[in-house]
Amino acid sequence: MKVYQTNEIKNIAILGSSGSGKTTLAEAMLYEGGVIKRRGSVDTKNTVSDYFPVEKEYGYSVFSTVFSVEWQNRKLNFIDCPGSDDFIGGAVSALNVTDTALMVINAQYGIEVGTVNQFRYTEQFNKPVIFILNQLDQEKADYDGVITQLKESYGSKVVQIQYPVHTGPSFNAVVDVLKMKMYKWKPEGGVPDVLDIPAEEMEKAQELHAALVEAAAENDDALMEKFFEDGALSEDEMRAGISAGLILRGMFPVFCVCAEKDMCVRRTLEFLGNVVPTVDRMPHFATTEGKDIAPDANGPTSIFFFKTTIEPHIGQVSFFKVISGKIKEGDDLLNADRGSKERIAQLFVVAGQTRSQVEEMVAGDIGATVKLKDVRRGNTLNGKGADYTFDFIKYPNSKYRRAIKAVSESDSEKLGELLNRMREEDPTWVIEQSKELKQTIISGQGEFHLRTLKWRLENNEKIPIEFIEPKIPYRETITKAARADYRHKKQSGGAGQFGEVHMIVEPYHEGMPTPDVYKFGTQEYKISVRDTQVVDLDWGGKLVFINSIVGGSIDARFLPAILKGIMARMEQGPLTGSYARDVRIIVYDGKMHPVDSNEISFMLAGRNAFSTAFKEAGPKILEPIYDVEVSVPADYLGDVMSDLQGRRSIIMGMSSEKGYEKLSARVPLKEMSSYSTSLSSITGGRASFNMKFSAYELVPADVQEKLLKAYAESQEED
Repeated sequence: MKVYQTNEIKNIAILGSSGSGKTTLAEAMLYEGGVIKRRGSVDTKNTVSDYFPVEKEYGYSVFSTVFSVEWQNRKLNFIDCPGSDDFIGGAVSALNVTDTALMVINAQYGIEVGTVNQFRYTEQFNKPVIFILNQLDQEKADYDGVITQLKESYGSKVVQIQYPVHTGPSFNAVVDVLKMKMYKWKPEGGVPDVLDIPAEEMEKAQELHAALVEAAAENDDALMEKFFEDGALSEDEMRAGISAGLILRGMFPVFCVCAEKDMCVRRTLEFLGNVVPTVDRMPHFATTEGKDIAPDANGPTSIFFFKTTIEPHIGQVSFFKVISGKIKEGDDLLNADRGSKERIAQLFVVAGQTRSQVEEMVAGDIGATVKLKDVRRGNTLNGKGADYTFDFIKYPNSKYRRAIKAVSESDSEKLGELLNRMREEDPTWVIEQSKELKQTIISGQGEFHLRTLKWRLENNEKIPIEFIEPKIPYRETITKAARADYRHKKQSGGAGQFGEVHMIVEPYHEGMPTPDVYKFGTQEYKISVRDTQVVDLDWGGKLVFINSIVGGSIDARFLPAILKGIMARMEQGPLTGSYARDVRIIVYDGKMHPVDSNEISFMLAGRNAFSTAFKEAGPKILEPIYDVEVSVPADYLGDVMSDLQGRRSIIMGMSSEKGYEKLSARVPLKEMSSYSTSLSSITGGRASFNMKFSAYELVPADVQEKLLKAYAESQEED
């Protein structure tokens, strides 16, 4: 493959719901571009995309696939993305490094939940969108119905470039209102016959052509002026207007294809080659410091790694985008994130697992390399004159969590290594070794997301694993002030142990004042603040430690030991062994012995005084609450609301968005354990949701009682 310049490169993401035919479309594009000699199929498991064993097992995409097609002296870099929400990470990565999105829609089903979710990401990243209506040869294909849906959802920006003469099994021709020609295919597809538009289609074609001309003119002032003067635009002028409209997201062109029969794929590639904007016309990347970096082939070299795969017999394959400058085989670069030096031994243009070696790539291009020493996804490599770092890919929050363990204890260490490696391949995995819960927690995008991980571990790595219901990271706090004292006294041969601590505990919130006097019963305790320490707890919340010792009853050198003892008890709260938080402690008195007092004595005295006071201070259990947003077809809204209410949720609001109802709620994490499975079951897979941690809140009394009972039983068993 020749070296393409920045103004000859176009980067395109292929999006769409599962079953829309993205992989089949990619296969037809590769065939038409001469990259492959024969088209594979999903059924025969021999496509360029979906080449990993787990993808062949399940029959649809798990990973995004990078491939390139040379067309009309342009290089079209494609990233074929998974359609399932469970594997949204691939689409997010792809949209960040490409410039245009092809949104493939199954003409039988129209706009599906995957379409809505992925279109939302194109809005977020401000990417041009072209709709590709696929599977028009199917019995239930409804072109007009889908167009109506698209316009209802995305407005007048939806503009038809083509429409089918017939849909269903007789589909074999489209009218192209940009070219004002009819394209007709033989049963084997491929190269069409280009014909004049039949008389019976001319009125409709002219009407859509006029709408296209007007839409193209709207995005360029000079074209609009010419349109008003002449009432028409040339084909080249229309292309320029459409291209400008794409960049501004001022129009969403619609194309028709039957990817399985290779009909209209060639014409789609022609449009992409002619009209889709090249890299140099699109917004630039910004460094972590906010510096704008133009895709200048003559600038300093900087490449960003957005994807990693681990492949048999090769190891790590690292995919990158050239942000600036040129990259050549043999270049020595500096890893801006890790400080290590790397040599680029080989450069590849890829088509799935097939790699073709190239000597050089320039700004804007996408490529791959292998066997780098210390490069991770998200790293930047720089040449001389560049000190850039990039961090522009932000992944969605997790929705489904499970504790994971190897069936055989001897596999535990290897399992940990494999999980970290898999996270390099799919950044939406979140892996946590929880000291608090004494579990390895793996969080992902849904049940199927975790099921594919299990399949890979057990079939590829031969490590049997099991998923367990994860424990909930409860917190403990107090609701009123309490006082306690504790004397630790131990005498054995030689020096003994002695320490006595008197303290007050109370709930803490930001900005609260410290009273001068506390009253418990008839006794008053005057407070004189000598020193205050605010500890930001690793698990959230604060511990405020106040020294109010007067008269030297406890030496200042023993106060750190008292705090250490308190912290030990904060890490294992007295109610359920959960972390405690948001507590203020005032040490106001105590006693010490000139010989027997030492740090261990005051650590134990502080710990026990705190434990006693905590139990007297109205202790309560807190649970994590999440903000949950559900996107659901209106027909299922009632059932979804009913299900949420059964999960102790509080409905915060509702709104409508592009044919879907959006439901906002606050739900305890405990109740979200299998929500993705339940939601899919209720709505037939047509709803989606996202969740984000909000706050810790008090559990209801009945829930606290159950938790206390369960903890007591577990302690008895231990």
